[in-house]
Amino acid sequence: MSLQQQIIEELRVQPTIDAHEEIRKTIDFLKAYAKKHAFVKGFVLGISGGQDSTLTGKLAQLAVDELNEEAGEATYSFFAVRLPYGTQFDEQDCQDALDFIQPTNIYTVNIKEAVDASMRNLTNAGITLSDFAKGNEKARERMKVQYSIAAMHSAVVLGTDHAAEAITGFYTKYGDGGADLMPIFRLNKRQGKQLLKALHCPPHLYEKVPTADLEEGRPALPDEVALGITYEEIDDYLEGKAITDAAKDTLEGYYLRSQHKRHMPITIFDDFWK
Repeated sequence: MSLQQQIIEELRVQPTIDAHEEIRKTIDFLKAYAKKHAFVKGFVLGISGGQDSTLTGKLAQLAVDELNEEAGEATYSFFAVRLPYGTQFDEQDCQDALDFIQPTNIYTVNIKEAVDASMRNLTNAGITLSDFAKGNEKARERMKVQYSIAAMHSAVVLGTDHAAEAITGFYTKYGDGGADLMPIFRLNKRQGKQLLKALHCPPHLYEKVPTADLEEGRPALPDEVALGITYEEIDDYLEGKAITDAAKDTLEGYYLRSQHKRHMPITIFDDFWK
């Protein structure tokens, strides 16, 4: 089995999908989890204004709506969380995403004060973080806030990890990579767009240039610039298609170097440390 075939099998990507079928499958997954675990009364997700959180948030709200309809009362909730660091450059997109999702509840927690306090305390201890490391600090603060909200509402935290992100490891370990459920795991970037189109999402929310926007020295840096490979190439690879040797080498290099992110904490029984 080639490495490409191994990766596709691990990430469960299908070469083609039926968008409506995948929507139904995801909603049913969220509903089944909530029904199986009596303590679960809702879902929590940070809304960034980008494609992935918009899609995951909409699917979560649809699941909550169906759960409440079946229960005959408003038992379940979806908590959409805005987590800006100061003022977000694409705040209007965030508000448009919320309008599209129509979440049960919206919280806004500005993480700037908490992140800056952490930076000051690290500096006082003699540790100066790079701009990149500070970006990870922001991502981990956001996840911490989401877990705090979930704890107070008997809810679970959703993640937005998908195959095109998982293969590159393009997320922060124990930051946006930390969650209880990953509803859109198995989809690549273009397949996520297909679901949003089927859900009648405003096009500008999935046609916009994807960016993590974590580094202050490189604000709104496009993902594709940071990665040195396009999502079209990543998606083609995940669908079993041929891409250029250069793109293939880049992508497989990311996959091999980021294996630790897709693994639980390593023990003496694992091969990673040998």
